[in-house]
Amino acid sequence: MRTQVTFDCADPHAQAQFWAAVLGCVVEDHSALVDQLVASGRMPAEDRVQIGGRPAFREVAAVSDPAGTEPRLYFQRVPEGKTVKNRVHLDIHVPDEKKTDEVERLIGLGASLFEAHSDRGPLTYVLRDPEGNEFCLH
Repeated sequence: MRTQVTFDCADPHAQAQFWAAVLGCVVEDHSALVDQLVASGRMPAEDRVQIGGRPAFREVAAVSDPAGTEPRLYFQRVPEGKTVKNRVHLDIHVPDEKKTDEVERLIGLGASLFEAHSDRGPLTYVLRDPEGNEFCLH
């Protein structure tokens, strides 16, 4: 069994790059499939974009863990923006002594710090990804 978490977003490729860097995963390379679909007429050429010098799907991108430990993250473009708190969010576990450095690293990648609290036990940082989706650093 494999788990995938799907994000609605405005820019699936930017989100994929961000989350790959956060989790130490890789952005999936769909270039061969994209070219095959266009060449066979099963996908219009305008649905293909160039990302990092490679063909990619315009509307979607995905991130996976080469070791197969982390869930696959799938990003799909939607026309509307995020308007309310997430109903689902990712929790990232980091040793206590590395939390401050990790928060700084994530902010450097494009995250923003929303709040920090310890009302439910250990210190937890609530951050937002570049499109405003909340996630927690425990």
